Amino acid sequence: MKAMSITLKLSADVSASRQSAAVNRAMDFREWGLILILSILWGGSFFFVGVAVKEMTPLTIVAGRVGLAAFLLLVYVRLRGLKMPGSPWEWGAFFIMGALNNLIPFSLIVWGQTHIESSLASILNATTPIFSAVLAHYLTREERLTINRLAGILIGWLGVAALIGIEALRGFGVEVLGQIAVLGAALSYAFAAIYGRRFKEIDPAVVATGMLCGSTIMILPLALYVEQPWQLAPGMGSVAALFGLAAISTSLAYIIYFRVLATSGATNLLLVTFLIPVSAIILGVLFLGERPGWNAFTGMGLIFIGLVAIDGRLIERLRSLTAKGARF
Repeated sequence: MKAMSITLKLSADVSASRQSAAVNRAMDFREWGLILILSILWGGSFFFVGVAVKEMTPLTIVAGRVGLAAFLLLVYVRLRGLKMPGSPWEWGAFFIMGALNNLIPFSLIVWGQTHIESSLASILNATTPIFSAVLAHYLTREERLTINRLAGILIGWLGVAALIGIEALRGFGVEVLGQIAVLGAALSYAFAAIYGRRFKEIDPAVVATGMLCGSTIMILPLALYVEQPWQLAPGMGSVAALFGLAAISTSLAYIIYFRVLATSGATNLLLVTFLIPVSAIILGVLFLGERPGWNAFTGMGLIFIGLVAIDGRLIERLRSLTAKGARF
């Protein structure tokens, strides 16, 4: 009887283990799916900006993007029965996050894309994890620089140098300034990624809504005063691009972003960075007539190699497979 009891217990444990593994696999598939969707949504943002910036001014695009996205998310939050925080401290955090993750980077990217192609902007934006690795070393206790990360940072910056090109040595033209602006946006995103860790206990939709509301309150007076958007006469294509930028690449994207950040951690968001330039380049080539040069692909390759080194998981996986092969 005791043996039978042990057998039944082992059988139950194995069954429970299999069920748990199946759940974990399902969770993995869901998270991978969300990461892929997020990369497409954010890759599309460079395309939408590339369309809108031809007939609209930078601050107006940013104000329209965050304002419309905030409205859509407020409706979404209300339909879900969620409540926005009432604490001034929480709203202060939303404003800071909005500045770091929306106001500053959105403005820099849109202005940068008035001088450079969307595909190049998306590749430069992929340097965000490189900045994050450096900032995390000084601003957090958990993520210190290792040999792999340091090597990845150096390789990534070689990629940036390849993207900007030796022409930059002859003088800072408008195109170079546009590239620097997008790099500044990547730095701001890196600060936002570290600051955003404090929102893990709050529903992703509430965080995204509060952040976008704060961004709207900050950018709207500036856009109205500086650019006087009522004087613009954009066509339907630009208006549609702005709506897509707000509804698809901002509202929906941020809900997914904070969901992945809460369930998979900031490290897995690095995978999004790998994929964003791919969709942005495809859209730019197909619909905007862009033709990235050899330096774009060389720079992207070096940046991706740097990101692989910073992430470290693929390197560890290869070491593990090599060690297993050596034992056999």
